[in-house]
Amino acid sequence: MAVEIRKCKLDDLHILREISIKTFKDTFKDQNSPDNMRAYLENAFNVKQLETELSNTSSEFYFIYSSDELAGYLKINMSDAQSEDMGEEALEIERIYIRKQFQKHGFGKYLLNKAIEIAIKHGKKEVWLGVWEKNQNAIAFYEKIGFVQTGSHSFYMGTEEQVDLIMFKILE
Repeated sequence: MAVEIRKCKLDDLHILREISIKTFKDTFKDQNSPDNMRAYLENAFNVKQLETELSNTSSEFYFIYSSDELAGYLKINMSDAQSEDMGEEALEIERIYIRKQFQKHGFGKYLLNKAIEIAIKHGKKEVWLGVWEKNQNAIAFYEKIGFVQTGSHSFYMGTEEQVDLIMFKILE
């Protein structure tokens, strides 16, 4: 299996939108109402929003491919692009989205390692992320590789307030 990671460009906007909606729905549709899901998807993944995110020089997106097939993507934020103010020494991993058929094959770990590599290159001392408190598989994955919960924040799925756990990993 050949794995390739490449940085997304503005030209990738529609592919990014498509995979964002598909992976998010596949992961969370069973735990959320259709109205809240629709509202979130329309807000978070509309063309204008994704174009703004792709154009932000403090954010980066990376696609991961398995034998030329798009398996998922990574979104990282630095500086003022972080969804919470964690300071200049932190890098946020905002999204690791893996298509269902590629889950549990190590692609999340590839993307996580890519984020850590970028953090180190930029002189960051820590990486952090928010993960839904009910996403036990993801929480277990992050804990296994050294992330520690340090807090929580609100995440809105349409009109419903949910809780994301804030997890940090100190870089050596």
